[in-house]
Amino acid sequence: MDLTESPVVRPCPPDETGRAFADVMAELTGREQVPVDSNFFSDLGANSLMMAQFCARVRKRPELPSVSMKDVYRTPTAAGLAATAAVSEPVGPPAPPGLEESRPAGPRRRASPLEYLGCGVLQLLLFAAYSLLTAEILGIGTDWLIAGSGILSCYLRSVAFGAAVLVIGGTLPIALKWVLVGRWTPSEIRLWSWGYVRFWLVKTLVQRNPLLPFFSGSPLYSLYLRALGAKIGRGVTALSGFVPVCTDLLTIGEGTVICKDTYFTTYRAEGGVLRTGRVDIGAHAYLGEMSVVDIDTRIGDGAELGHASALHPGQTVPDGESWHGSPAVPADVRYRRVEPRSCGGVRRAWFAVRQLLFAVLVAVPLALGVLYLLLVLAPQVSPVLGLGSADLDFTDAKFYGKALIVSAILFAGMRLLSFAVSVTVPRLLNPLLKPGETYRFYGPRHAAHRVIRRFSNARFFKDVFGDSAAIVHYLRSVGCKVSKAEQTGSNFGQQEKFENPFLFATGAGTMVADGLSVLNAEYTSTSFRLSRVRVGAKNFLGNHIAYPAGARTGDNCLLATKVLVPLDGPLRTNVGLLGSPSFEIPRSVDRDSQLDHPRTPAEFRRALAAKTRHNTVSMLLFVLCQWLFSFGLILLAWASKIYYAKLGAPLFALDVVGMTLYSVAYFVAVERIAVLVRPQHPISCSIYDRRFWRHERFWKAASATDRIQLLNGTPFKAMAWRLLGAKVGRRLFDDGCFIAEKTLVRLGDDVTLNAGSVVQCHSQEDGGFKMDRIAIGSDCSVGVNALVHYGVRMGQGSSLAANSFLMKGEEVPENASWGGNPAHWHSLPGPEQHSPVDARPGRRRTPG
Repeated sequence: MDLTESPVVRPCPPDETGRAFADVMAELTGREQVPVDSNFFSDLGANSLMMAQFCARVRKRPELPSVSMKDVYRTPTAAGLAATAAVSEPVGPPAPPGLEESRPAGPRRRASPLEYLGCGVLQLLLFAAYSLLTAEILGIGTDWLIAGSGILSCYLRSVAFGAAVLVIGGTLPIALKWVLVGRWTPSEIRLWSWGYVRFWLVKTLVQRNPLLPFFSGSPLYSLYLRALGAKIGRGVTALSGFVPVCTDLLTIGEGTVICKDTYFTTYRAEGGVLRTGRVDIGAHAYLGEMSVVDIDTRIGDGAELGHASALHPGQTVPDGESWHGSPAVPADVRYRRVEPRSCGGVRRAWFAVRQLLFAVLVAVPLALGVLYLLLVLAPQVSPVLGLGSADLDFTDAKFYGKALIVSAILFAGMRLLSFAVSVTVPRLLNPLLKPGETYRFYGPRHAAHRVIRRFSNARFFKDVFGDSAAIVHYLRSVGCKVSKAEQTGSNFGQQEKFENPFLFATGAGTMVADGLSVLNAEYTSTSFRLSRVRVGAKNFLGNHIAYPAGARTGDNCLLATKVLVPLDGPLRTNVGLLGSPSFEIPRSVDRDSQLDHPRTPAEFRRALAAKTRHNTVSMLLFVLCQWLFSFGLILLAWASKIYYAKLGAPLFALDVVGMTLYSVAYFVAVERIAVLVRPQHPISCSIYDRRFWRHERFWKAASATDRIQLLNGTPFKAMAWRLLGAKVGRRLFDDGCFIAEKTLVRLGDDVTLNAGSVVQCHSQEDGGFKMDRIAIGSDCSVGVNALVHYGVRMGQGSSLAANSFLMKGEEVPENASWGGNPAHWHSLPGPEQHSPVDARPGRRRTPG
């Protein structure tokens, strides 16, 4: 329908608008009447979920101006909202500075069932062919290694073999990129077409290079990107592990710093196509932690993009300016706060050489030694333990009992060794580093810092102890100064990470959800500086927060999911912060106080003890599942030892396929069993409710999401989500989404989920836990690193921009383009994209 030909609906005058807003609130709160000057939160007891419903109902009233969650928090009265809308008509948030439509959105392109099936078959065949090629190389190397005699001979052969593997594995993706693609250009690639298959193959090989573990913060990263066609200046420091794909479209000037967990992928998918575009980053620029630089963007020389920020298509940060937010806007704060140090090309080159020598002389021989332990020495442990013959007889039932005991010894031994290393090695190295001192890159102190960061962030133990009373004691064991004065049983989740744990502290009663990244190391392209970071007492930190040194937050603060923690302004206390850039919201709401929390100290002690007992069983079940998984891997390894003489090199290809299928199938089965035992339903309860404890147990079982990331960009990812219980429509394109509660998610046909996106059906807020369903309609797109919260409904054809936060309970209208943190309508409509009021006759939004 052509909206311009529809009858005009005239907006209400401001006083009538305020009264209409108050009537909507009366409907939501069940009151007969609401005064126009009543505060939604303090007077009416509203919360963010209720206000999301308020915004949705207002959008359905054609005579009323639309309001966003940010508008509600800034002016939390009906009269205030009406006055704001009257001044800012036409309604709607203004377009961010520099935001232009980079390319009109063309009609959506749907692949035929034959194309979709054919793409999956081609991807499977290419995977098999690559596995066979890898197997042939490994077979030649294995035969040569076995022919050696003596420890020295075997070591030298393993060194030579490792060097050959690294050279071939490191250069093959580069060669295939130039053969299959040549130079990337700005273009559109139809999903599931032959062009997309070539893109997927190059992307997979480029992002799974065996040298990638050594790339973070290394000059090797710049060499790799240059070999792939990127224009990289001297002295670039890239700490992010997310490797760009369309490298010919990437330019990074000299001396630029890209912090970890930052996306600059040079492509995005939407509307049935994959769009490639330029990303131009100037010299001596700075890209903050957990940020996203979308395609068709530019960052000028000496410019800065803050943490938890995003550049959307068409945005440009001028030379020398500092911007932050999602989408980014000019800021008065500087994020690069460390002075540079001299660091010449020789120093960088020698560091890269040392990395390669370590890989060849230590890492590869060590890995081959562990493999030898599993294949040869492990079966021989049986007679030593009095378990009988060490023969690998898979037809003997008693063999499996012996193997189970041997695998338990190996599993426990490796985990205990890992724990000992993570506790002792960082403590031995930490005295070399002093907070407040600026150190040059690539020296002994830089090496000590890298080792501390790597060894103190062992994920296994955080998965075991997270969401329980034990996590506080584990974090203290690795050096964190976290308070144990007020144990809640859920002080920390499972995914915290630190640059240096010895410089991180929290006050009493603070609770942290998953995804916290503590930024107690600050970088330039030539130096780094460590600083102490302390989170105040009685804080609550939501999901996916980058918490920097110098944060201006004190005691009793609530930091919402994906919030940009402020580095300027007064010290915030007794408030909540939401959004990027952040703004103040109420610290707590009446709804959370009405949950069934323990009322007396005695009740609290009993509830905490019961929760701890339940969590202890959950931890034991998690360890049991991980042990049984490793037991299966050991059996597969031993089977390879038996049949290698018969099958030769192709056996390695079977191993790759078999272990991939086993890994996916095992953890899918574990998660499905957990859901069948305790089906998931929308709930709202205290964290001391048994229903929440059961869900914490499910989180420990929900390891399948990580395992199925191998299937990103293939039709098999949709099959995996269905096996895990999600309701998935046809032709889902998933480039790396994370979904926790799959059975509560419904995805329509032709949905696009970009890399790093999160669909999260739950939220822990202080002592409360909420969980609800999420529905994403057909033809919807979720941008890179965007998060969709619980209770959300995205209408058909709607889209969510990169690094956006779509808050709980939001309803996105059909064909609407939303973005930001918190998300709202903000972009220019294309041929098939209209504003959220596209169903209103005669009204169309224009950017402010």
